[in-house]
Amino acid sequence: MADFINGLNPIQKQAVTQFQGPVMVVAGPGSGKTRVLTFRIAYMLTQGVKPHEILALTFTNKAAKEMKERIEKVTNGSINSLWAGTFHSLFARILRIEANHIGYPSNFTIYDSDDSKSLLRTLIKEMSLNKDAYPPNQVLSKISAAKSNLMTPKAYVMDKNNMQADQIANRPHFHEIYKKYVDRCKAAGAMDFDDLLFRLYELFQKKPEVLDKYRARFKYLMVDEFQDTNFLQYAIIRKLTKYANSPENICIVGDDAQSIYGFRGATIDNILDFEKDFSNVKVFKLEQNYRSTLHIVAAANEVIGYNKRQIKKEIWTDQQEGEKIKVLKAVSDGEEGKRVADLILEYKNRHHVPNNEIAILYRTNSQSRVFEEHLRRYNIPYRIYGGQSFYQRKEIKDMMAYFRLVINPNDEEAFKRVVNYPKRGIGDTTLAGILSYAAANNISLFEAAKQAPLSARARTQINNFISIIESGIAKNQPDAAYATADYVANASGIIKSLKDENTVESLGRLENIEALLNGIKDFVEADEVVESDDEEEVDRSLASYVQNIALLTDQDNENSEFEQVTLMSVHAAKGLEFDAVFVVGMEENLFPSFMSMENEQDVDEERRLFYVAITRARKYLTLAFATSRYRFGKLVYNRSSRFLEELSAQHLENPNVLHGVPQTTVASSRATVTGIGKSRSAPKMVTRTAPADFKPCNPDDIEVGMYVLHLKFGKGKVLNIDGKNKSKVATIFFKEIDSPQRRIMLKFAKLQILTDGE
Repeated sequence: MADFINGLNPIQKQAVTQFQGPVMVVAGPGSGKTRVLTFRIAYMLTQGVKPHEILALTFTNKAAKEMKERIEKVTNGSINSLWAGTFHSLFARILRIEANHIGYPSNFTIYDSDDSKSLLRTLIKEMSLNKDAYPPNQVLSKISAAKSNLMTPKAYVMDKNNMQADQIANRPHFHEIYKKYVDRCKAAGAMDFDDLLFRLYELFQKKPEVLDKYRARFKYLMVDEFQDTNFLQYAIIRKLTKYANSPENICIVGDDAQSIYGFRGATIDNILDFEKDFSNVKVFKLEQNYRSTLHIVAAANEVIGYNKRQIKKEIWTDQQEGEKIKVLKAVSDGEEGKRVADLILEYKNRHHVPNNEIAILYRTNSQSRVFEEHLRRYNIPYRIYGGQSFYQRKEIKDMMAYFRLVINPNDEEAFKRVVNYPKRGIGDTTLAGILSYAAANNISLFEAAKQAPLSARARTQINNFISIIESGIAKNQPDAAYATADYVANASGIIKSLKDENTVESLGRLENIEALLNGIKDFVEADEVVESDDEEEVDRSLASYVQNIALLTDQDNENSEFEQVTLMSVHAAKGLEFDAVFVVGMEENLFPSFMSMENEQDVDEERRLFYVAITRARKYLTLAFATSRYRFGKLVYNRSSRFLEELSAQHLENPNVLHGVPQTTVASSRATVTGIGKSRSAPKMVTRTAPADFKPCNPDDIEVGMYVLHLKFGKGKVLNIDGKNKSKVATIFFKEIDSPQRRIMLKFAKLQILTDGE
């Protein structure tokens, strides 16, 4: 037996040496998954398997490169003929060789998303369709979803549910766009990113001799992060491995508890149902965690135990018990940011934790703002991982440019940035004419825009833009910073544009603008004591806010030589680890997200996301939440996340901060190494009706004094209704929940009127 596997634990060794037949390696967090993957391929090579007979599929090219480097180091040999890489890169490689079989040239072009959206804009224009009804981002997203589910344009039309949904969404011509898009791509000899999978499946389906060729070549198939595969990826994997007299030499490695990419099309069913698809599969569970202390591992086990559909496993560790998990309860998101920064200083000074071993994880990127501000105040260097600093994001810079123009209409850079954003038909020719007129008459661009000779159409659009800025100027009083900012944000059309786009990306940008407005609200209402030699009032104007932000962010490029605290979304943190981790914003409707409340499966994915977050920590884990935060300028009171309630008091340093009492208890004070309290009581549950029996009523039928039923909050009484039409907001008292008085926008509420009162 190869010497290099002697350092593996018994289960790891079994997973490495069993390379014949179907194998599933369920790899818990910190269990040495990468080591097992590397050593398994290296062991196969020592047993006579040729490198070219192995196909290793990963989700990043970086992972594939590191895997090959480790294998070469272990085996001291060249493995150039080993195919290891991402699904898209390796499948594109096959298509380069075989594309002629499905009518494509071998030198086909690969369209990126910008190419695809440009083509879609052209098609929408050619078809004389309303571009607002068919935003390219949204159309491309729908095409991608159709391809990922193996739905051709012809199959799409045959599906009555799709056609009906498009009619309801006022997009009846989507199927025509889809067909024209596919035809135009093929005519151009081009494939988009999804085609690299879709067309390979088509190739294997239509040309069995080609499929047989690659079945014969790739005798062993390995798939990393299998829980993140989608329907189409698994369909291709099955093509290569499920056939008559197949040895089914497939090894999948993954963890259902870390399946967090449902929004990208990944389906957890692939890993949960793998044992049904491959009946003779051998399962190895890597349950020993080498990363985290006992309290962290125990808490992770407790949380994931609430998910119903899962591969049962119990992660354990023989590491020391370590510090208990801290819970930070703040009265506002501003205080949350300050307390997290304070604790980071404590970890640095008391425990000597370096900056690069500290991470702040949040559910949405818009949450970074408040933590960035406090880290800057404390002069703690940081970096935004997998994204830009909050104030460097395009939508924030665009919004700030509008604010700058309202403060100073002669700001030429701000003018050029947003004069045609959102698009309002002001083209390069019009802008060039304004620039030329301004230079010739020695006046600002804003004044030139008012005076320059323009076509009738251009004059109308320019006047609309000028009107937005001038109305903002009129509203901009010293004591009205938030009101002005809120007005300009809406009048500019940016918010409407992002709402209309209605994609995951646009909703994220919308959240960032909301966070910016909330920051202005905080700035206006801040009651911090300011030390000063005089008694002048603190300037809370919009101009003062914009100046503060400019000074806050006007820094030299950060020097990579300095260790930096990492800020990132939980999704971006997958696969990473740190000595100290802060998981922030642990509130209902934030984490778990309000978008997950419709069904149990989405809540389960949010819980898996929380599981990923807490298992990033080696030594110190802090969970923070705020009892209030601004949302669209209104102070909203929050209940702590249900996930906090799923943690036993024995693992928390200060459990009493959660509603004043410990959340759960365990029957025995003897903590097992897994930390699972088998008989602990579940969190308080609200009396609910079965979703099948729930019939939401028309929001317009709800009146003050009525009793209503909500799927999550239970029974409640309508105390008040304010607002008009689609903006009606009801104040409802739900007696069965903590913080029982809730304000809910009726058009989103989904309430059932109860005829029998209480």
